[in-house]
Amino acid sequence: MIRIISLSNPRLAQAFVDYMRTHQVRLVIQFDGDQADIWLPDESQQARVQQELEQFLREPWHARYQAASWQTGSTGAGLRYQSFSYLTMLRQRAGPLTLGVMLATVVVYLLMQLYGVDRMLLVLAFPDAAHRLQLWRWFSHALMHFSLLHLLFNLMWWWYLGGPVERVLGTRRLCLILLLSAAVSGWVQYGFSGIYFGGLSGVVYALMGYVWLRGEREPDGELHLQRGLMIFALLWLIAGYFDILGLSIANAAHVAGLVIGLLMAWWDTYGKRR
Repeated sequence: MIRIISLSNPRLAQAFVDYMRTHQVRLVIQFDGDQADIWLPDESQQARVQQELEQFLREPWHARYQAASWQTGSTGAGLRYQSFSYLTMLRQRAGPLTLGVMLATVVVYLLMQLYGVDRMLLVLAFPDAAHRLQLWRWFSHALMHFSLLHLLFNLMWWWYLGGPVERVLGTRRLCLILLLSAAVSGWVQYGFSGIYFGGLSGVVYALMGYVWLRGEREPDGELHLQRGLMIFALLWLIAGYFDILGLSIANAAHVAGLVIGLLMAWWDTYGKRR
């Protein structure tokens, strides 16, 4: 038995083995860690296999090899694929603060369904004049969401933007953005609508502004938000002001959050730019 080649992609190795089987040439795959070794039992066919291998390596994704796998492949071929896990994907992109806020937000939403919105507002809403010293309210209003769509939309953006910020800059920096944007956006929105608002939207807009401007000022950095997504965020902001969508949107909190994010990104990159 002679070894023909060692490939780091087991699927490509199996495709070549399947293709040669259609030409009545038997090859054997042996796995060595992440490598797939292809062996030829009949050494008299080595020249033919080498010739086919050279053509295979020039165009390994050609349809002829996929067709051969459909024709001769089997579920017992020995390929080992890494199983996909949504939980693993969430953890890879997010840190403890990102995941903790997501969990807390879901718990608060469930409590709102169980005990009612009004009762939760009494505990978590932004503080009015009589509750200014209840400091948790300056943040807790961001955990309340009044519909499932509202919750999912904000959690998606929080994970998509907050996770990379925490992974690249650390939990402390994300915590500062979270607390500052929640407090300022809540204070501004309170001036327009009183205590009857909630959600992570102000924080999300702060993260949008922060990640986008930081990426613009540090093109070689690790944090970026595509300009197209930033344009979408601004269009959504405009749609909220003109009530195009017919939804109750905390527009003042969105604008305040965006401004906070832009100012923080400008401050964090000021020294480097200078």
